[in-house]
Amino acid sequence: MKTVTAAVIGAGGRGREYAQYALDQPGELRIIAVAEPDPIRREAFADQHGIDPSRRFDSWEALLAGPPVADAVLICTQDRMHYEPAVKSLELGYHVLLEKPMSNDPGECARLGQYAKRTDRVFAICHVLRYTPFFSTVKRLLDEGRIGEPVTIDLIENVGYWHQAHSFVRGSWRRADESNPMILAKSCHDLDILVWLAGADCDTLSSFGGLRHFKAENAPPGAPYRCLDGCPVSDECPYYAPDIYLNNEDKVSERILRGAISHDTSEEGVLEALRTGPYGRCVYRCDNDVVDHQVVAMEFANGITATFTMTAFTTDGGRTLKIMGTRGQLRAHMAKNAIEISDFKTGRVETIDLESTGLNHGGGDLGIMRDFTRLVRGEGNGASLSSADVSVQSHMMAFAAEQSRLERKTIPIRDLIASVSV
Repeated sequence: MKTVTAAVIGAGGRGREYAQYALDQPGELRIIAVAEPDPIRREAFADQHGIDPSRRFDSWEALLAGPPVADAVLICTQDRMHYEPAVKSLELGYHVLLEKPMSNDPGECARLGQYAKRTDRVFAICHVLRYTPFFSTVKRLLDEGRIGEPVTIDLIENVGYWHQAHSFVRGSWRRADESNPMILAKSCHDLDILVWLAGADCDTLSSFGGLRHFKAENAPPGAPYRCLDGCPVSDECPYYAPDIYLNNEDKVSERILRGAISHDTSEEGVLEALRTGPYGRCVYRCDNDVVDHQVVAMEFANGITATFTMTAFTTDGGRTLKIMGTRGQLRAHMAKNAIEISDFKTGRVETIDLESTGLNHGGGDLGIMRDFTRLVRGEGNGASLSSADVSVQSHMMAFAAEQSRLERKTIPIRDLIASVSV
């Protein structure tokens, strides 16, 4: 079996997680180059994978300036840095795995979809939920007709109060003008899953939501700019930064979060980051403008209707799902790996308890890396389950949802697509 070689552009959290596949399955994938502007992050990543010093680059431009050095490129940069390295990589002949979202521009998304149709390279988008045992099982049950014909789908993304505070209030995705609207940055995953489960493109949608809680007028009296500056409500505030980064009962989350805010993940290193960096700010004193709740109502080409809710104000993360069909209903909870099917005729209720993977995104990261390397090796005749030309639909839905939310009107997706210059 051929070992696929890959270069990683962006050695942050997502880049490290996808590259972990090479450490776990060295016979299938080997990381031989990295491009990362942060020197500490770059050298740590390169040392971990044994990358030659000559293939440690400080920018994607430097990596892609010469002929291909590997079979594939994993592009895991910040949201607004996806399009150009993706196009350049495809032009050079690399197979490409691109982190979502494809771009913050509808035209660029459409053009990437066209690239996917023209190229003979594997070009996949990291819609990892399609590769999870959870959603794969739900899709199989629908295809088997276990609830008859699906009529209505309700999907909720439980962002979680601490995740919202970390990523979308204090963190890199807090402002639409620096990253993307939250419906695109966080939930093109979910819109993609709805397209997949519905089995048809979305015709029309409308959306409502906004930033309700994380703003200055909701700050408790006397709340300082930073949590560590003597906050008078530290014992009561669920968003108190030291509790999230140092006293988190979920030690896995705590480890990941510490690494996201500081190279030094010791207690003193984290405290210093909270004293001086963006993650120590009071959630009511930040410069965030993305929503903390949003709902989208959709009608698909085959008549299925769906609602999607994204909300910060939950304790449990992951997705909860209810699908109503002509012969039964399906309810599922991703975080609990539980699926329940009820039959109208017999009244029988079947519960399917999936084994927890303990892996990132419910095993989706592992699944997409396994599939990507298989396709790059030339195994199988099918295209990627999350090919870029397929992923354009969910991105257009996200753009339409944000337009609908801001303009308070219903958006026909075909009109948006027609207005985009490819």
